[in-house]
Amino acid sequence: MLSALIVDDNRWTADSIVSELLALGIQARAAYGAGPGMAILSIESPDMVFLDINMPSISGFEILSYVSREPRLAKVPVFVITSDDQPQTRQRAMKSGARDFLLKPVSIDALEVVLKRAKFL
Repeated sequence: MLSALIVDDNRWTADSIVSELLALGIQARAAYGAGPGMAILSIESPDMVFLDINMPSISGFEILSYVSREPRLAKVPVFVITSDDQPQTRQRAMKSGARDFLLKPVSIDALEVVLKRAKFL
């Protein structure tokens, strides 16, 4: 079974995405914030990561950079989740190595689309 890590400081968002991924047959786990997300990524290699960009202390861009640089994680696709729909945010995320970009609130239909594009479904 595929595994996913959701890193978001908003518990409702993270838990919602976990539930939606489980409904799609993907084992999912939430990390409530950048620190817990980094702690998990330092020891685990999920099949995919859903990452909020705007978090206090450590930004999602910093985590995206870490995933891209870390050889063990470099091939793990990162899907950015954010409420920031500015073109420059989307461009920066994609240039930083994100596989795809999802706007909050994330629907199960939107998840299906990006997972199909990434060939996970």
